[in-house]
Amino acid sequence: MKRRITLIAVFLVQAVCAFFFVSDILSSVLGLRSVPLSWEVREFLEIGASIGLVLGLVLGALLLRRSFRERNLAEERLRRASGAFMALLDERFGEWGLTPAERDVALFAIKGLSTAEIASVRATSEGTVKAQTNAIYRKAGVSGRPQLLSLFIDDLMRDDGVLRPVAVPKDAA
Repeated sequence: MKRRITLIAVFLVQAVCAFFFVSDILSSVLGLRSVPLSWEVREFLEIGASIGLVLGLVLGALLLRRSFRERNLAEERLRRASGAFMALLDERFGEWGLTPAERDVALFAIKGLSTAEIASVRATSEGTVKAQTNAIYRKAGVSGRPQLLSLFIDDLMRDDGVLRPVAVPKDAA
């Protein structure tokens, strides 16, 4: 809210100052002024308008700098979150004992690719991908793709910094 008020204030100051200069030029060109201003008043108005434009320029630059800083901070947070998610994937895949091929298939499945798309990307048959996804689900202790994705979402939503223990499949014990 404070930022919005500042932006509106900067805009208004610049608009008033620009209006002064433009109206002054138009009144001179079109001969609209009927009562001339004293030179002292005119000088004060021009100085005030100039200061207003410079102030608007400075405030605009400060707001732009702040926006760049906030954008860079958001990008850094996104990069860290992305890295944290990849680290989480690697950790879980290691805990489950996934083979390199199963890791690829699991990553593609989490990204939302269909079985046919995964098979195409990996240059293998859909039957192979189905067998690998079934092995992934069994090792992860889930029954399907939504539950697999849910495991990672639950881990990312935790705010205590501690990862939940991995479910041990019944046939792995």
